[in-house]
Amino acid sequence: MLGFIAKRVFIAMVTIFLVLTIVFFVFRMGAADPVSIMLPPNATIKDVKMLTEKFGLDKPLGIQYLNYMKNVVHGDFGESFRYSEPAAAVFFSRLPATIELGLLAFIFSVGSGLVVGIFSAVKPDSVIDRLGRFFALAGMSLPSFWVGIMLIMLFGVTLEWLPISGKGTLWHYIMPTICLSLYPIALITRLSRSAMLDALKSDYVVMARIKGVPEKNVILIHAFKNASLTLVTVITGIFSLMILGSVIVEMIFSWPGIGRLVMESFFTRDYPVVQVYVIFLTMIVTTVYLIMDIIYAYIDPRIRFQ
Repeated sequence: MLGFIAKRVFIAMVTIFLVLTIVFFVFRMGAADPVSIMLPPNATIKDVKMLTEKFGLDKPLGIQYLNYMKNVVHGDFGESFRYSEPAAAVFFSRLPATIELGLLAFIFSVGSGLVVGIFSAVKPDSVIDRLGRFFALAGMSLPSFWVGIMLIMLFGVTLEWLPISGKGTLWHYIMPTICLSLYPIALITRLSRSAMLDALKSDYVVMARIKGVPEKNVILIHAFKNASLTLVTVITGIFSLMILGSVIVEMIFSWPGIGRLVMESFFTRDYPVVQVYVIFLTMIVTTVYLIMDIIYAYIDPRIRFQ
């Protein structure tokens, strides 16, 4: 088991290193120069030179890469070109707003998706099942930016029930949460329904019913417990999906989180902030899947020897 964990940890570290390297060179080999974006059109050559030297952009690309990797090891991700503050500090100052929205959408998505999926599987071809399948298809087909605009037009502009931008009261959370949750709810509904249908047809469920086990226990203990193994991969990755999807949602609703920050930083070529964002997401994804691999190996010992 220890050898299996060590192998997975090594793969995770190599993945993070490769992402760091690729992101560094992709951003710096672009056509746009961040110095020319930050300075006004009437800036002098001296101004350009001073700003270029300040951020270390005058050095060869290889030297910049080595300095960057050395600083990352010590937890230094560079200084934001736009805010003239440590890039990590700028990023983490916006992170709480995204986590709040992501957690709320995560809880709403998992709860709603599992309930609809289980009811659809228990009563196939019923009204609930048909509505659940229709919602799952619609949720996986409709783009979040279109849903967000339609929510703003209906509830914010036409009916004037909800605020259309910013973060303040509980009412500000409703539309961004719905928009961010739509695809995950549809995905969980579809997968939980399929997994439950397979579990309800299995031999151990049939045997439990023959023995007279109450239907409630058959569904929640015998069927759902085994079907949940199929959903582990999806549900553990949902929170990462929330943060990834929050870029578009936060831009639409002017939510003061990291999604909006990274888009603004990308357009202004604020490389250090964008790199912190990518590294943060990479570490979340690799950590989640590392934990998931360990859980799988603990549940099924055959995985350790593959």
